[in-house]
Amino acid sequence: MEPIKESEKKQKTLPMLNVVLIGVCVVIIVAGFALMAGEPSGATEYNPDIFSVRRITVGPMIALAGFLGLIVAILFPKRNKNK
Repeated sequence: MEPIKESEKKQKTLPMLNVVLIGVCVVIIVAGFALMAGEPSGATEYNPDIFSVRRITVGPMIALAGFLGLIVAILFPKRNKNK
């Protein structure tokens, strides 16, 4: 077996731009889930806020946008420096 060259050892799986984009998308996903959070309805009292637009529409759409952005961030092409 051939020994692994130094240049092959230091090769990263994802470029730094992809890692930053993944981090931004994770923050967007967490924000979407935070928008869906809130006080629940209990057995003794009813909370009409559980059907608010923020919890039913806005939060899930933001989380979905984060998940779709995560796919794009992972598959984002690597730029060539030799142009």
